[in-house]
Amino acid sequence: MASTLSSSTAGDMDHAGGPLPEASARAAKPAESDDDIPTDRMEICGAEIPAADAPYGGAAAASASASSSSTADDTDGTTGAGGGGAEASTMARAVSSGDPEDDENTPSDRMQICGVEKPVTEPPCGSTAARCKENQGWRRIVRNFTPSWFSVNMGTGIVSILLYNLPYNARWVQYIAIAIFVLNIALFSAFLLISVARYTLYPEIWGVMIKHPAQSLFLGCMPMGLATIINMIVFVCASWGPWVIYLAWSLWWLDVIASCACGLMFPFIVVHHHRNKLATMNATLLLPIVPAIVASASGGVVAAVLPHPSHVVTTVVVSYVLWGLGQAFAFYIMTIYFLRLQIHDLPPREAIVSVFLPVGPLGQGGFAIQQLGKVALAVLPRTGAFNGDSIQGGSAGALDASAMYGGVVLYILGVVGALFMWGAALGWLAFALFSILTTKSFPFNMGWWGFTFPLGVFTTCTGLMATELSSGFLHVLTEIFSASVLLLWIMVSSKTLFLAVKGDIFYAPCLNDLPKDEVAEGKRTV
Repeated sequence: MASTLSSSTAGDMDHAGGPLPEASARAAKPAESDDDIPTDRMEICGAEIPAADAPYGGAAAASASASSSSTADDTDGTTGAGGGGAEASTMARAVSSGDPEDDENTPSDRMQICGVEKPVTEPPCGSTAARCKENQGWRRIVRNFTPSWFSVNMGTGIVSILLYNLPYNARWVQYIAIAIFVLNIALFSAFLLISVARYTLYPEIWGVMIKHPAQSLFLGCMPMGLATIINMIVFVCASWGPWVIYLAWSLWWLDVIASCACGLMFPFIVVHHHRNKLATMNATLLLPIVPAIVASASGGVVAAVLPHPSHVVTTVVVSYVLWGLGQAFAFYIMTIYFLRLQIHDLPPREAIVSVFLPVGPLGQGGFAIQQLGKVALAVLPRTGAFNGDSIQGGSAGALDASAMYGGVVLYILGVVGALFMWGAALGWLAFALFSILTTKSFPFNMGWWGFTFPLGVFTTCTGLMATELSSGFLHVLTEIFSASVLLLWIMVSSKTLFLAVKGDIFYAPCLNDLPKDEVAEGKRTV
């Protein structure tokens, strides 16, 4: 009788499309082909859970429950065919939407996840690191808000600087520059608040982000974005009074601290934790280094408006130190990166825009060394710098002459050094353009903001050289470069805004490194 019922059950299940009893019995046993995973368990979002806990019901959960019930009945031998079929059917209805008619109308290859019908082949939560609750609405944006978003501030800020300081300018263009400057302040404030919320609500993300070989490097974008705001405060608001100047100076010191933290900490992190291979090396290694160069350039801008000579000298000296720190490490990385290109060809399509990044430290370094030389020429005669005679009781006239010669030397070295660096940047720019032209197509991502800032700082170097050398040709070239950067900014910002509205651009690869010990309904245990 038992064998008859077993045969009847096998025939019924085979007719219904379910597994045969013999196959179910074999599946219930540990097998090497099944990777030692029992059939009464299933893997959801990378975590092994009981099949009865299938997320939010659906066809997949019903199938798993029915298969488990049938297997138990056949192996135990005490439950009849009718009882096994009824129990499986009852369990299937229990874990489904609750309406038998809905189950009949739901295709067998689809399931409901969090109230949304999806193919059973899709991960239920859309991410291996987050449950459904953590991957919806504002929480999804906060969790996936990477430091690369501060590159938006870099590109937006450099556009406002270029438009405000055009060689052949108009008042209405400067008004547009001021509007972009205000927009940049709003964006920076919003990005900073979201970042604070991210690491406050999800402190475990900070650890995996710092150790991620790509995402951690973008932390350098934050001080560089702040530096563009500091420069525009000096250009636009310096006439409001000394309090604005010292506000910019205070922000600059914060920028110096952040830049030094990036420039001194990340080279060690890259060497000790990331362990990059030459074949996979990317120019994004420059991102934690360039902030020191940007801070030195911003220091020259702030020092030009500081009212007290001693504050000016302190700022100039610190800026020269920052310039040396950033420029030296940048040359190290660019040398290795060029070797990587010679041996292993161009980067993949997704990272091809990164070939523009070396233009940044060269262009910004040229601007910084010029600006610091200008400030030294104007301020050193009014200070006690370069005055070794003061210790020996020299005359005031001798002190002034010594300081004057020191300022002249620094100024000439700045202009000549900028010419060398501008030429190097021009050569790398040509190489980057050829690389882009030989790449047929490349997908849009946040790396596209690498178009704007390197070209922008190269343009600022061109404009300052045009002023110092009284070159009409360089003035025209500055106008052309500025227009090109503006068009690139419009294109990249439009694509970024479109994808941000759709929600497609919010993705953090470092979340894949989070521990997979999250429980149902999005509650975190880490």
